[in-house]
Amino acid sequence: MIYDKAKYYYDDLPEDLPIEQAYVHTGMFLGWIVENNLFSKEFEEKSQDDINRFKLRQITGTQIYMKWGGVFADDMLNDEGNQFAMYYFNNDKRWKYMDNYMDVFVDAGETLYHVQDTWENYFELKEEIDYSYMFWKNNIQKL
Repeated sequence: MIYDKAKYYYDDLPEDLPIEQAYVHTGMFLGWIVENNLFSKEFEEKSQDDINRFKLRQITGTQIYMKWGGVFADDMLNDEGNQFAMYYFNNDKRWKYMDNYMDVFVDAGETLYHVQDTWENYFELKEEIDYSYMFWKNNIQKL
C-alpha cells in the first residue's frame, strides 16, 4: 500500500517554491519513523547508512524520502509502524498527522509547502507526533 507520494503535490506547489518542498511534510514523518525504529527489515537493509546518518543529524528524513523516490509505502514500515501510520498518517476519514502539521507550522497566507526542512522544525513537529503516538499506544492500539 502506498501511503503518500511527493508527486501527488507537484501541481499544488506554489510556483515560487522548489519541487523539493513537496517532500518535506512526508519526509518529516519518515524521519520520526526512523527515529523510533518503526521501519521494516527491508528498509533497514537498503538504508542502514542513511538511518545512521539521520540519527547523527547529518541528513533529514526528507532527504531519505527523496532517496526513496518520494514514495512512502507500507513495505518501509514494520507491523507497529504500519498500524500507527494507518491510524495517524493516512486514515481514510482524516489525516491526523496533517492536522498536527498544519497546527504547528502553517500561518495565515502560507501553505504546508512553505515549511523548511530544518532540525528545529522537525523537533517541533516531533513533540506532536510523540504525543499522538503515546495516545495511540495507550488507548487505540490495544482495541
